[in-house]
Amino acid sequence: MMAVNEKDEPTVSLMEVLEEDEELEAAAVLSGSDPENCSYPQGYVKRQALYACNTCTPSGTEPAGICLGCSYKCHDGHDLFELYTKRNFRCDCGNEKFGEFKCKLYPGKDGLNTNNKYNHNFYGLYCTCKRPYPDSEDQILDEMIQCIVCEDWLHSKHLGCAEEECVELQEMVCESCMNKAPFLWTYASHLAAPPVTKLSPCEGEVEVHVEENTEENGPKKEEEKPKDLCKNGEEPSASLSSPEDKAAADGQRSGKRTLSEMEGSVSECRLREMEGRGPARAREGAVFWSYFWRSKLCTCTSCKRAYVGAGVPFLLDESDTVLAYENRGKAQEEEEDLLRSALNRLDHVQQLEVIYEYNDMKTELKDYLQRFAQEGKAVTSEDIKSFFEELRVKKRRRMDAGQYYCS
Repeated sequence: MMAVNEKDEPTVSLMEVLEEDEELEAAAVLSGSDPENCSYPQGYVKRQALYACNTCTPSGTEPAGICLGCSYKCHDGHDLFELYTKRNFRCDCGNEKFGEFKCKLYPGKDGLNTNNKYNHNFYGLYCTCKRPYPDSEDQILDEMIQCIVCEDWLHSKHLGCAEEECVELQEMVCESCMNKAPFLWTYASHLAAPPVTKLSPCEGEVEVHVEENTEENGPKKEEEKPKDLCKNGEEPSASLSSPEDKAAADGQRSGKRTLSEMEGSVSECRLREMEGRGPARAREGAVFWSYFWRSKLCTCTSCKRAYVGAGVPFLLDESDTVLAYENRGKAQEEEEDLLRSALNRLDHVQQLEVIYEYNDMKTELKDYLQRFAQEGKAVTSEDIKSFFEELRVKKRRRMDAGQYYCS
């Protein structure tokens, strides 16, 4: 920060300081990730924006992914593939996959991140057709949608079904992933959008006629909806129009469940109850799911083992969704807007004090959390409380000593 004296106007405003930590792009996918710092110290991040560098790790080399901060600070001007978001990934920038190239933000990385998962997206290829996007050889414009299980991006014409347009259908599982977790077909018969006319995976354009909702083929009436038998055998107490389901539709649910929900009951397995009711859905094509579908999955002991065995335990976590990630980013932006609005009403001296406190806390918190990452320890709520208590003690000492800071 540049120094000023009492007679000069400050050369750096509070707004400029805050804007150093704000990503200029307004896309929600970027709002949930840090554009200034490498995410590596955080370990395997639950969900974050990722990129692959075709300049540093082209086709023929080991696949690697880099975080948002490294895409700006370490790979500026490189040929990057935007991967949107992926779950449980740790930044590879500067590890042994990059040869002599070292990360500028966090050079002390391990050689490999063994828990990272990669696919052909990291080479700029997508879908079952393994083509780039956009594809210069394909003259037919086609949107792509991400499967929430394999996290690959598929052309709508290669989904094996017509793409659902309903705004409430936000998640898709491709046919391949449905077959790897076959119990999902049972849930699809009762919780997912009904299948529509199948598209040929080889044809470029296929006319699709989607039946309109009528009393015969439309959504089931409220009294015909599947009974919730995983909560002590009782029926659900609220419909989709209830406050609870509206909160789920807004992506504001905490993702936490009660003890009884998490424990479940083997004798009251919702999946088995659905299997007994039928009818069975044809096992073909991608499946589109509504906002609330994860909260309807059975959590009995047997089913939880099945999720782990199929590699999809994250389906029980409603905060895992891209929608929840985006909403967290949006909420953060709104909080920053309120903060800027409040700070703009402060006088010059107050702004300088806030600038110092802001930078001091930011630096100390980063160093504090890095120690946990380096030691492989989880950060608890008590650790955070201890940090802020220590920060308050330091502040009181400065005030008692009569120290003043200026920039």
